[in-house]
Amino acid sequence: MPFLSIVRFLATLVSLGLLGLTAYLLWAWYEGDLVRQADGDLVRVREDWWLWVAVGLGLFSFLGKFLVVPLLARPDKSERSRPERGAGQIVEQPGGSEIYIEETGLQSGPTLILTHGWALDSTIWHYARQSLGKSFRIIVWDLPGLGRSKGRISLESFAAELGSIILRSGADKVVLVGHSIGGMTIQTLARDRPELFLERVAGAVLLNTTYTNPLKTMILSGFVQAIRWPLLEPLMRLTILLQPLAWLSAWQSYLSGTAHIANRLGFGKYVTRSQLNHVTLLATRNPPGEVQKGNLAMFRWNATGALRDTDVPILVIAGEADIVTRPDASRELARQAPRAQFEVIEGVNHMGMLERADQYNSAISAFVERVLPKSA
Repeated sequence: MPFLSIVRFLATLVSLGLLGLTAYLLWAWYEGDLVRQADGDLVRVREDWWLWVAVGLGLFSFLGKFLVVPLLARPDKSERSRPERGAGQIVEQPGGSEIYIEETGLQSGPTLILTHGWALDSTIWHYARQSLGKSFRIIVWDLPGLGRSKGRISLESFAAELGSIILRSGADKVVLVGHSIGGMTIQTLARDRPELFLERVAGAVLLNTTYTNPLKTMILSGFVQAIRWPLLEPLMRLTILLQPLAWLSAWQSYLSGTAHIANRLGFGKYVTRSQLNHVTLLATRNPPGEVQKGNLAMFRWNATGALRDTDVPILVIAGEADIVTRPDASRELARQAPRAQFEVIEGVNHMGMLERADQYNSAISAFVERVLPKSA
């Protein structure tokens, strides 16, 4: 989502600043001061504390994450969130894109298609695959431009890819689950291909998402919209142009831990260390130019009322502390859909589906059993 991309950009600047300060201190130590002694000789005097501070900052610039992460998140007590893949495949789609698709879970169970949030990839569904896979057939995929998928980056193309995956699944009816931009993709599908949505979708679960340009439903929305044209869009286009340098800077920010500090703003009070590192690693590993193309696409997106004429059951789940897509956006989204159910999960932020995976997965499971029982 754009909010986290903005914060990650600022974190990268801080990390580069620390690296620059390290270089300056090393230079200042090496230069020292020329002092004239009593006999008239000039002697270069170096203050050792400059060197030690530079060494400390240099180590932090490349090893800081090992100090920062334990300070920001709880220890993992059970299943760790891991960026691990199963046995997936690259599928060439009709439009020429290459989409990575992975299928797990109970093959005889109802089919769930999970669409991840922006700057992430399908490995973010680690908990969902472990829990929901015991009862349901799970299909996950990487959005174009992220993970192992390639293709055009726009909400309309994402929805087209999702429609192809529904048809490819072979299931008579599926349940769609989307987090953040994944929920926006589902709404776009309902808007652009209502006949497919009505015929093949038994229900949809929208997690921590919005119904319009996310700049309008995040915190400080007025300020962020004011700087969109003069500042945000030019910086995003510059990142696309200078992707190799931006990527190198992002990795340095990941190593220093400043990227983890930025991504911590997307979590609430339950975040664990593996969850924080998983999200930060994916946001760093994905090409920054592609990420910014997606942010620009979201700025121009609006699906207000896309679910108004659908008879498909909808479950909308919001995080109580979500600052990226505020709970009001989810509440309004549920109001627009005639058969919507709205739930709020206490204490979680935008990445609530990781923080309280037990509650999210339990709600999804109950919803699927209601709209697509196994007997069907």
